[in-house]
Amino acid sequence: MKDPKSVFSEYIERNNLKMTPQRHLILDVFLKTEEHMASEELYDVVREHDPAVGQATVYRTLKLLSDAGIAREVHFGDGVTRYEPSQSDQHHDHLICESCGTNIEVLDERIEKLQEELATKHDYVLTGHSMYLYGLCPKCRKGS
Repeated sequence: MKDPKSVFSEYIERNNLKMTPQRHLILDVFLKTEEHMASEELYDVVREHDPAVGQATVYRTLKLLSDAGIAREVHFGDGVTRYEPSQSDQHHDHLICESCGTNIEVLDERIEKLQEELATKHDYVLTGHSMYLYGLCPKCRKGS
């Protein structure tokens, strides 16, 4: 798998854009995060490193990261678009609590196999997919 920094640099160059220090910083911070982040949350973390970076710069850079295939949008049903690195080694799906918003990344080879079989059955070749399962986590079911 190609290094995300190289992928982004090549994307920037192909689109006649400049690789600015702000874009470098935003990319570095994004790649180090281990949670799903909204642009506003990423902005807060980036500002800890460089208070001069603007919110619009973070938003536009996230869009570029997404267009370059480095970031993937995730939607947990709360109206907030979050991002996660898309160049992870394994595809995963999400379990999302509709009450508290907790989300768990899950990887189940049986589900992946069933999705491939379903596509084949209907003569499709999968190019990607996302699966979000909504419910109530154990804590919310107990009413804590």
